[in-house]
Amino acid sequence: MTAVDGPGRAASGAPRQAVFLGGTAWLLALAGLLLFAVAGPSALDDELFLLVDATVGLVYGATAGVVLWRRRHPVAYLLALTSIGGGLAALAGGWRTYAHTRALEAGPFGDWFGLAWVPGTLALFLVVPWLVRERPLGRAWWGPAVGAVLTAATLVSSVLLDVRVLMAAFGAAVLYGLVTAVGVELRRRRSPEAEAVGLGWLAVGTAVMALSFVPVMVPLAPSWVTPVLHLACQALFPAAVLSVVLRQRLWGIELAVSRALLAAVLTLGLAVVYAAVTAALGRLVPAAWIAQAAAAAAVVLLAQPLRHRFERQVHRMVYGVADDPWRTASRMGTALGRASDPDLLLSSLVETVGTALRLESVTLRSEQGQVLAAWGTPTGTALSVPLASSTGPVGTLVATARPGEALDTRTRRALEELASVVASGLVLTRTARDLEQSRRRLTTARLQERRVVRRELHDGLGPWLAGLRLGLAGVANTVDSDPAAARAMLHTLQEELDRRIEDVRTVARTLLPPVLEELGLEAALSELVTRQAAAGFEVRLRAEVGADLPAPLAAAAYGIASEAVLNAARHSGATGCDIEVTVGDDALRVRCRDDGVGVPATAAAGVGTRAMRERAEELGGSFTRGPADPHGTVVEAVLPLTPATEGVPVAPATAARS
Repeated sequence: MTAVDGPGRAASGAPRQAVFLGGTAWLLALAGLLLFAVAGPSALDDELFLLVDATVGLVYGATAGVVLWRRRHPVAYLLALTSIGGGLAALAGGWRTYAHTRALEAGPFGDWFGLAWVPGTLALFLVVPWLVRERPLGRAWWGPAVGAVLTAATLVSSVLLDVRVLMAAFGAAVLYGLVTAVGVELRRRRSPEAEAVGLGWLAVGTAVMALSFVPVMVPLAPSWVTPVLHLACQALFPAAVLSVVLRQRLWGIELAVSRALLAAVLTLGLAVVYAAVTAALGRLVPAAWIAQAAAAAAVVLLAQPLRHRFERQVHRMVYGVADDPWRTASRMGTALGRASDPDLLLSSLVETVGTALRLESVTLRSEQGQVLAAWGTPTGTALSVPLASSTGPVGTLVATARPGEALDTRTRRALEELASVVASGLVLTRTARDLEQSRRRLTTARLQERRVVRRELHDGLGPWLAGLRLGLAGVANTVDSDPAAARAMLHTLQEELDRRIEDVRTVARTLLPPVLEELGLEAALSELVTRQAAAGFEVRLRAEVGADLPAPLAAAAYGIASEAVLNAARHSGATGCDIEVTVGDDALRVRCRDDGVGVPATAAAGVGTRAMRERAEELGGSFTRGPADPHGTVVEAVLPLTPATEGVPVAPATAARS
């Protein structure tokens, strides 16, 4: 992301100060190295310390210059103080070595070798970690204040050259450096995830830098331990600071930071290799130039492998997932496979995108603009990324950059790549919801069918069988005394049995009419007319439908028509009804009208009416029932030709008393 002060404006930086301070530190460090190289071998045994000081000047000079170029920040000025102090110490060390080999008087300037690095280096782990934050210090103001006091006390002790006081000051600095590291770690654990990025590395870097001063207070420690530890921790601390500062409020210099940080880490890594090889061979080989040549050869051999390794780590640290979005995409894909709750899945996906790309907010919207999931609170200009699947658009992913930043090309590209995973998650959740709704509809339909069958058995067939039993008992009682009456009773029972058989067939046909599957909707409606006519109820049918209706649509239309006719025959008191089933441009219409007594306005909808309404609505249609003019009832359903749940099984028709 690119840092900005406001819409369309670049962040307020100090390019001239950046060039001056960074350039000064580099000139001082290089001058010190040049003096040391011209001086040749020396008996002062200070070359490792000089290497540390020169490295500090070069690394922190570049870091401070890069940051100041885009932002004026206290941390940048402290880094500049460190770099100039290191450069001065390197120059003083180089001059001291040169003067010694030329039998010259080093003069007061040589004292800078032991003093110039103190304020900046100590401030690195005593003050800087407290200031690397996005929000104001607030109650934590005491942290950098105590660090500044300890830094000043150590500098004064160095000037006084009182060894006991100086060791006490170093001890206090080490202890407070560990306190600072603990404070950074606590802040990481208590801060939101977006504000905790990189703080773990900063805590480790602070602790390592503080502990690197422990050998200074140990008299028996070898002289090479302290500079080697300083070189090692300098390879970690600048990267840790940049990873936090640039990820939070100081973004906008991706390419420059990447190259500067890569150069700094590579320089430090090679310096550590050079120092380690020189120190090791210096103990084994009497000639110093052999050790130095071997160390130089090791640096040359390891330069390219170290560069490739550090480049991957630096890009990951500076750009995060924007440099390698497929890593996060793989993690999001794993979440898709393990998701159990659709709502939690969408929230997890947008949160992962927001934290991985270090955005201010991410919002997932449907095609109609409805918010499906959101992370963060948007305050800036939003970027919308359309989401699409194989069937077409499915929604939009809306992202905003954090305050003071703008979405750069790298982040936009990463957002577009991750958007495909979010689209897959959205399609998955919708499919899961459709499946759950279909399961509920099928369960409801089965329960309704069971209620229908139970009602027919309990209210129709059951009582009639009980009456048949009584009738047969009456026949048995009269067959000897009055055979004619017994034959008349048997004839009546036989007629009633025929009617009940037809009722059972009617229920069976209504639940699943075979002709609907075999010959289509018109044939099934014609059979319905014939069946009702045989029962004495006239159905006047007008059907204008084709033979290529989708099976769910035909089943729903037949279920609504048969239920409406059955209700009219049983409850309207009319001798017949009119049924119209027609296909328009975009919908199938089913209309049933009778001229009976009508339905009272206060009448509650029965099982049959609810079943008709559910059938229409589950396909995205509408259902109405109301009075006819001048009397009677009108039932009408409008079903879209492309059902909203196309491909989802539709429950068979149900028949019940309304």
